Amino acid sequence: MRRRHFLVLSAASVGGVLVYSLDRKVSRLSAQDKSQAAKPDKSGKAAAAKTVRIPLRFFTESEAAIVAAAVARIFPSDDAGPGAHEAGVVIFIDRQLAGPWGRDARRYTHEPFDDGLAAEFGYQGKAAPRDVYRQGLKDLAGFDALTPAQQDEKLKQIENSVFFTLLRRNTIEGMFSDPIHGGNVDMVGWQLIGFPGPRMSNVNDIDKHNGEAFRPKPVSLSQVVREPVRPSEEQTESEPKRKKTTA
Repeated sequence: MRRRHFLVLSAASVGGVLVYSLDRKVSRLSAQDKSQAAKPDKSGKAAAAKTVRIPLRFFTESEAAIVAAAVARIFPSDDAGPGAHEAGVVIFIDRQLAGPWGRDARRYTHEPFDDGLAAEFGYQGKAAPRDVYRQGLKDLAGFDALTPAQQDEKLKQIENSVFFTLLRRNTIEGMFSDPIHGGNVDMVGWQLIGFPGPRMSNVNDIDKHNGEAFRPKPVSLSQVVREPVRPSEEQTESEPKRKKTTA
């Protein structure tokens, strides 16, 4: 039986509501703004920062720490807005690797295999994504303890590897996918680029905002459908693969 692993994050770094104006400037932050320091108690000592324990489905704690540090360098937060850390990208990747995509349940996995094909052909190697990650993270042992400059240099050394290609792609997906998949916390990625989410219609806002810039608050898929949405990564290994259909 696999020991239960958790990712421990500062409560200030997840679950906050970040609202961006049309010029991508932060216009409002939640009460859990990470810039707020812990207030001292009556004795004058600073109160311990609240933390959130998030169950991991694939990574160990040490692996999650490495991935969290790596994606934060690939998509860092800056003056323009939050990055992969604030969006919970490491959780998105953990969920994907634990699901059908991670174990190659949807990809054609028979010979011939070729790791050297051009990117437009997609990944054609033998190893499943979860195996690529597991080996890649072994090679990045201690990455989370390095300085930012050292981390950037380490990533440059592996930027042509299959592992880095997957990591970079998954980082972008985790930033901008629907929050039901574990990333894009509070839709910070969508707010960053002005994407309103899967809104079914804007007809009620046409006259209300006629002649002025309109940037609606993003909504996730779970907010616009009436029935519960089950992400594909929730499928377990015991469930049958989707059958092929004929035209």
